[in-house]
Amino acid sequence: MTPVNRNRLVALGALLVAGAGLAFIAFGNIGDNLVYYWSPSELLSNGDKAYSATIRLGGVVQPGSIQWNEAHTTLEFRVADDAKPESKSVHVRSLETPPQMFREKIGVVVEGTYDQAGIFTSNRLMVNHSNEYRAPKEGEAPRQWQDTLAEGATTATVTPPGAP
Repeated sequence: MTPVNRNRLVALGALLVAGAGLAFIAFGNIGDNLVYYWSPSELLSNGDKAYSATIRLGGVVQPGSIQWNEAHTTLEFRVADDAKPESKSVHVRSLETPPQMFREKIGVVVEGTYDQAGIFTSNRLMVNHSNEYRAPKEGEAPRQWQDTLAEGATTATVTPPGAP
Protein backbone atom coordinates (compact mmCIF):
# COMPACT_ATOMS: atom_id res chain seq x y z
CA MET A 1 0.00 0.00 0.00
CA THR A 2 1.38 3.36 -0.98
CA PRO A 3 1.47 6.29 1.45
CA VAL A 4 -1.13 8.17 -0.61
CA ASN A 5 -3.59 5.27 -0.43
CA ARG A 6 -2.94 4.82 3.29
CA ASN A 7 -3.65 8.56 3.92
CA ARG A 8 -6.89 8.30 1.92
CA LEU A 9 -7.95 5.26 3.91
CA VAL A 10 -7.19 7.04 7.22
CA ALA A 11 -9.13 10.13 6.06
CA LEU A 12 -12.09 7.97 4.98
CA GLY A 13 -12.06 6.19 8.35
CA ALA A 14 -11.98 9.52 10.22
CA LEU A 15 -14.92 10.80 8.14
CA LEU A 16 -16.92 7.65 8.87
CA VAL A 17 -16.29 7.97 12.63
CA ALA A 18 -17.23 11.69 12.58
CA GLY A 19 -20.35 10.94 10.51
CA ALA A 20 -21.41 8.18 12.90
CA GLY A 21 -20.95 10.51 15.88
CA LEU A 22 -22.97 13.24 14.20
CA ALA A 23 -25.74 10.78 13.30
CA PHE A 24 -25.88 9.57 16.91
CA ILE A 25 -26.25 13.14 18.17
CA ALA A 26 -28.83 14.08 15.53
CA PHE A 27 -31.00 10.95 15.65
CA GLY A 28 -30.30 9.54 19.10
CA ASN A 29 -32.34 10.26 22.21
CA ILE A 30 -30.48 13.44 22.97
CA GLY A 31 -33.82 15.31 22.85
CA ASP A 32 -34.72 13.71 26.18
CA ASN A 33 -31.93 15.72 27.79
CA LEU A 34 -32.95 19.11 26.43
CA VAL A 35 -33.96 21.88 28.80
CA TYR A 36 -36.13 24.60 27.25
CA TYR A 37 -35.83 28.22 28.41
CA TRP A 38 -39.23 29.92 28.19
CA SER A 39 -40.96 33.01 29.47
CA PRO A 40 -44.40 32.61 31.09
CA SER A 41 -46.08 33.71 27.81
CA GLU A 42 -44.15 31.10 25.83
CA LEU A 43 -44.92 28.39 28.37
CA LEU A 44 -48.64 29.11 28.31
CA SER A 45 -48.76 29.32 24.50
CA ASN A 46 -47.02 25.95 23.99
CA GLY A 47 -49.92 23.91 25.40
CA ASP A 48 -49.32 20.15 25.44
CA LYS A 49 -45.63 20.54 24.51
CA ALA A 50 -45.03 22.23 27.87
CA TYR A 51 -46.39 19.37 30.00
CA SER A 52 -43.79 17.08 31.61
CA ALA A 53 -40.82 18.61 29.73
CA THR A 54 -37.93 19.96 31.79
CA ILE A 55 -38.15 23.73 31.47
CA ARG A 56 -36.30 26.76 32.75
CA LEU A 57 -38.92 29.42 33.31
CA GLY A 58 -37.59 32.97 33.43
CA GLY A 59 -39.43 36.06 34.52
CA VAL A 60 -40.19 38.36 37.44
CA VAL A 61 -41.77 37.44 40.78
CA GLN A 62 -45.23 38.97 40.62
CA PRO A 63 -45.97 41.42 43.46
CA GLY A 64 -48.32 40.08 46.14
CA SER A 65 -47.96 36.44 45.07
CA ILE A 66 -45.38 35.09 47.55
CA GLN A 67 -46.66 32.49 50.00
CA TRP A 68 -44.05 30.90 52.28
CA ASN A 69 -45.05 27.94 54.45
CA GLU A 70 -42.24 27.75 56.97
CA ALA A 71 -43.51 24.54 58.59
CA HIS A 72 -43.34 22.57 55.32
CA THR A 73 -40.64 24.67 53.58
CA THR A 74 -43.02 25.20 50.68
CA LEU A 75 -42.74 28.35 48.64
CA GLU A 76 -45.46 29.36 46.19
CA PHE A 77 -45.40 32.43 43.97
CA ARG A 78 -46.17 33.57 40.44
CA VAL A 79 -43.57 34.20 37.75
CA ALA A 80 -44.69 36.85 35.27
CA ASP A 81 -43.33 38.37 32.08
CA ASP A 82 -42.90 41.66 33.95
CA ALA A 83 -43.97 43.30 37.23
CA LYS A 84 -47.26 44.67 35.84
CA PRO A 85 -50.38 43.11 37.43
CA GLU A 86 -51.95 42.27 34.04
CA SER A 87 -48.89 40.33 32.78
CA LYS A 88 -49.23 36.66 31.93
CA SER A 89 -47.97 34.59 34.84
CA VAL A 90 -47.43 31.00 35.94
CA HIS A 91 -48.04 29.55 39.42
CA VAL A 92 -44.77 28.10 40.79
CA ARG A 93 -44.33 25.71 43.72
CA SER A 94 -40.89 25.09 45.17
CA LEU A 95 -39.98 22.76 48.02
CA GLU A 96 -36.62 24.34 48.71
CA THR A 97 -35.61 27.26 50.88
CA PRO A 98 -35.45 30.38 48.72
CA PRO A 99 -32.19 32.30 48.27
CA GLN A 100 -31.70 35.22 50.64
CA MET A 101 -32.19 37.78 47.88
CA PHE A 102 -35.57 36.34 46.82
CA ARG A 103 -38.32 38.98 46.89
CA GLU A 104 -41.10 40.48 44.82
CA LYS A 105 -40.20 42.09 41.48
CA ILE A 106 -36.83 40.33 41.28
CA GLY A 107 -35.86 38.37 38.20
CA VAL A 108 -35.91 34.61 38.70
CA VAL A 109 -35.19 31.46 36.74
CA VAL A 110 -36.87 28.31 37.99
CA GLU A 111 -36.16 24.87 36.61
CA GLY A 112 -38.73 22.10 36.77
CA THR A 113 -41.85 20.74 35.12
CA TYR A 114 -45.28 22.12 34.27
CA ASP A 115 -48.33 19.96 34.88
CA GLN A 116 -51.86 19.97 33.50
CA ALA A 117 -53.19 21.52 36.72
CA GLY A 118 -51.31 24.69 35.77
CA ILE A 119 -48.64 24.41 38.46
CA PHE A 120 -44.95 24.64 37.68
CA THR A 121 -43.08 22.44 40.18
CA SER A 122 -39.58 23.76 40.64
CA ASN A 123 -36.57 21.74 41.73
CA ARG A 124 -34.21 24.69 41.30
CA LEU A 125 -34.70 28.38 42.04
CA MET A 126 -32.21 31.05 40.98
CA VAL A 127 -32.48 34.81 41.36
CA ASN A 128 -31.02 37.35 38.97
CA HIS A 129 -28.99 39.96 40.77
CA SER A 130 -26.36 42.55 40.10
CA ASN A 131 -22.78 41.39 39.71
CA GLU A 132 -21.50 44.45 41.51
CA TYR A 133 -20.05 44.05 44.97
CA ARG A 134 -19.44 46.87 47.39
CA ALA A 135 -17.74 46.29 50.69
CA PRO A 136 -19.43 47.88 53.72
CA LYS A 137 -18.31 51.45 54.33
CA GLU A 138 -16.71 52.58 57.55
CA GLY A 139 -19.34 52.40 60.32
CA GLU A 140 -21.89 50.58 58.15
CA ALA A 141 -23.34 47.39 59.59
CA PRO A 142 -22.47 44.28 57.53
CA ARG A 143 -26.17 43.34 57.17
CA GLN A 144 -27.33 46.82 56.19
CA TRP A 145 -27.52 45.69 52.54
CA GLN A 146 -30.72 43.82 53.49
CA ASP A 147 -32.41 47.18 54.08
CA THR A 148 -31.90 48.06 50.42
CA LEU A 149 -33.50 44.77 49.42
CA ALA A 150 -36.50 45.44 51.66
CA GLU A 151 -36.90 48.88 50.07
CA GLY A 152 -37.16 47.21 46.65
CA ALA A 153 -39.98 44.92 47.80
CA THR A 154 -43.40 46.44 48.05
CA THR A 155 -44.91 44.13 50.64
CA ALA A 156 -43.15 41.10 52.07
CA THR A 157 -39.59 39.89 51.99
CA VAL A 158 -39.22 36.15 52.45
CA THR A 159 -36.89 35.19 55.25
CA PRO A 160 -35.82 31.53 55.11
CA PRO A 161 -35.85 29.52 58.34
CA GLY A 162 -32.73 29.96 60.41
CA ALA A 163 -31.80 33.29 58.84
CA PRO A 164 -30.99 36.11 61.27
